[in-house]
Amino acid sequence: MRALLSRKTNKRVKQDLKVQEKQNIEIRDSLAMERTKLANERTLLAYMRTAMALVLAGLTFIKLFEDPVYIGVGVLAIPSGLGVAFYGYGRFTKKQKAISQHTTAYTPTSPIHAEVAAQQKKDPAAHI
Repeated sequence: MRALLSRKTNKRVKQDLKVQEKQNIEIRDSLAMERTKLANERTLLAYMRTAMALVLAGLTFIKLFEDPVYIGVGVLAIPSGLGVAFYGYGRFTKKQKAISQHTTAYTPTSPIHAEVAAQQKKDPAAHI
């Protein structure tokens, strides 16, 4: 037969579980932010890969074919690739700034983190 916890112990266990749940949420939020940063970097790499493929395809068309249609396609592909690269980089930097602002605006809410933040706010020189 299971032993029942005393009322005081039961209350303490529930309180500890609430603290742990809040800490778990903090960890999940932190990991979600890291996944967001990595996704932004992967997107940049995809843009750069596409841009490089367009430029290389353009150079290949110009170099290998003598037909003016293929040379025209090659001439159009090179600036298109450069445009994709600049667009991808611009999008990356814009998203990176937004992610950074969200990261700095984030405030931990678990009791332990709140206590540490309060102590740091009270005496910032002691925690440097």
